[in-house]
Amino acid sequence: MAAPAAGTAESSTTARLVLLTLAAGQFLMALDSSVMNVSIATVAEDVGTTVTGIQGAITAYTLVMAMFMIPGGKVGALIGRKRAFVIGCGIYGCGSLTTALAPNLPVLLVGWAFLEGVGAALILPAIVALVAGNFATERRPAAYGLVAAAGAVAIAVGPLIGGVATTYFSWRWVFAGEVVVVLGILVLARPIADAPVGERTRIDLLGCVLSALGLGIFVYGVLRSDEWGWFQPRPGAPSWLGISLVVWLALAGLLLIWLFLRWEARLVKQRKEPLIDPALLQNKQLTGGLTMFFFQYLVQMGVFFVVPLYLSVALGLSALKTGARILPLSLTLLAAAILIPRFLPDVSPRRVVRLGILALLAGAVVLMAALDAGAGAEIVTVPLLLIGLGMGALASQLGSVTVSAVPETQSAEVGGVQNAVTNLGASLGTALAGSILIAALTTSFVTGIEQNPAVPADVKSQTSVELQSGAPFLSDAQLKTALDEAGTSTEVSQAALDANNEARLDGLRAALAILALTSLLAMFFTSRIPTTQPRSATP
Repeated sequence: MAAPAAGTAESSTTARLVLLTLAAGQFLMALDSSVMNVSIATVAEDVGTTVTGIQGAITAYTLVMAMFMIPGGKVGALIGRKRAFVIGCGIYGCGSLTTALAPNLPVLLVGWAFLEGVGAALILPAIVALVAGNFATERRPAAYGLVAAAGAVAIAVGPLIGGVATTYFSWRWVFAGEVVVVLGILVLARPIADAPVGERTRIDLLGCVLSALGLGIFVYGVLRSDEWGWFQPRPGAPSWLGISLVVWLALAGLLLIWLFLRWEARLVKQRKEPLIDPALLQNKQLTGGLTMFFFQYLVQMGVFFVVPLYLSVALGLSALKTGARILPLSLTLLAAAILIPRFLPDVSPRRVVRLGILALLAGAVVLMAALDAGAGAEIVTVPLLLIGLGMGALASQLGSVTVSAVPETQSAEVGGVQNAVTNLGASLGTALAGSILIAALTTSFVTGIEQNPAVPADVKSQTSVELQSGAPFLSDAQLKTALDEAGTSTEVSQAALDANNEARLDGLRAALAILALTSLLAMFFTSRIPTTQPRSATP
């Protein structure tokens, strides 16, 4: 059994306090990704903007995090992980307060997207490093599992919290509550032990610019794929040489990331301090852990996109009932993240990861098979229990796998890369599930209308033309209102409602199918995960 590293939390009470503080930080960072999704229309009306404007703010928050995550990890290595964590919390708290008081969209963007995004970019890499610095090697899987579970639980309960606040109070209370939580974290952060600060060197500014632009442009392209189309541009969407701008943005982002890695390699050859040592990416264990993080967040965010759509739009459940239906996922997620390291401390990480991926696959397949015209909200319970089990199993191993692959002095840098990868996976998962869903929905809806003899030929032709850019995911009530306002005949309205009902299910099944396929694909990359519990790399 490895001895605890210098600065490891000694007493069990202190260790629990440190873990609670770091888990609270992770919970807070993840909460913003989901808490306002159920209240977009209310927020838009309150600050005098459109739904598109609020969606832009959510997108901007993701972009800022993705852009500054790698530099944020390096800052933590230079000024100290604990200091970076505390400063990040302070910036994040200022952002939350600004958002809570925002009178208009520009102020909301400054608070929510910029300040909170920068704060998160300092906090998240620091959390990874502080777990490594405060817990002995054999205790890290459990610690990382609980911290990762806190983030996933935040995404699961976010809609419920947002729904309660918006329904009974105001959406602003969510961000005011975040300020209170930040103050609590700052008070509780005192016992956290810091790792030794690295040698004070000038930060690689060109590397910061290249990595931020590369990741930012790539993620922005992915996030715009549902509006612009992946390859063939949708009507009115920007394009170049007849190809959607999404492709060009993705290529430009990848090119900048390649230039960033070449520049970092040059700095290493010149014996200068790089933002990230490219040799890290040749580490089999590290790249294996990062790949699994990417797939986990891709599937995870895809599920959190699809399931609420089914519950809130297809079934018409309220935000509160939708959030309550997602809660079973949190139960098995927490159970797996906590109990696997406790009762199976020497289990093979590769075996746990593979079983976790199989649970994700099983959950997606079971839900896909259960979707039917007469199905109700109860069909999501078993699939979500399976998906939560898979997420918890992965959470219990991956953090320890990645950090133990390198010396502890590089743990903050690994934290930056790890969170950049999870941002990429989360963005791609949401975009991929959304685009597949809309494409399948549109095809099914148009086919249903064209094959219905009650629909006149001119209506069929008009439907095909108007839905070239994709059919919206509408509830029966929304579609009926739109048809009534258009003065559509009873026969055509009923045909449209029937086609929409079937098309919604086809779209949801297609999105779940791509998530199941992605889970299966992840299985081919598990060979890089070690078969024995990792021990600290030699500093």
